Amino acid sequence: MSDPDPATEEPVAPDSAPEPEMLHGAPVTYSRDQRVAHPNREQLVPMVRTLRDEGWIMCLDVAGVDYLAHPRADVAEGIAPERFEVVVTLISHHLRERLRLRVQVPESDPVVPTLFEVHPGTEAMEREVFDLFGISFDGHPDLSRILMPEDWQGHPLRKDYAIGRIPVQFKDAPSR
Repeated sequence: MSDPDPATEEPVAPDSAPEPEMLHGAPVTYSRDQRVAHPNREQLVPMVRTLRDEGWIMCLDVAGVDYLAHPRADVAEGIAPERFEVVVTLISHHLRERLRLRVQVPESDPVVPTLFEVHPGTEAMEREVFDLFGISFDGHPDLSRILMPEDWQGHPLRKDYAIGRIPVQFKDAPSR
């Protein structure tokens, strides 16, 4: 027990580490003066729905990231870094702020729930992440390729995707 406070004679708790900031059950960090929440896959849709109801009415972006070759130290404490990440950017016009949500996605199960029911404008963005990274969006109305041909093999923005070679002939350049 610690020494009592002389003014009240009540015991004073020892100094402890401050509680981490949370947003609807997800830890929060800051990057470039922007708030970043780190929900897990199960928290994503309920959190986005709640945030929409609180005024975060626009989803600006849904993007994929592959951290295969990069060590990670920038996730919130208590969050296990995974190979893939889905980053959702929301905006509140009233607060004049952006909020990023970073969801860790394991390589062994690259699936995230779709945000289509909450923000229908995410349909094409989720298709792009699927097409280029191979991350599926459970419940998406039309999860098909959007940039690559339907018969394309693989996902070109994955770090382990083989780099091909396509000869390019520039206009007015001498050919070999």
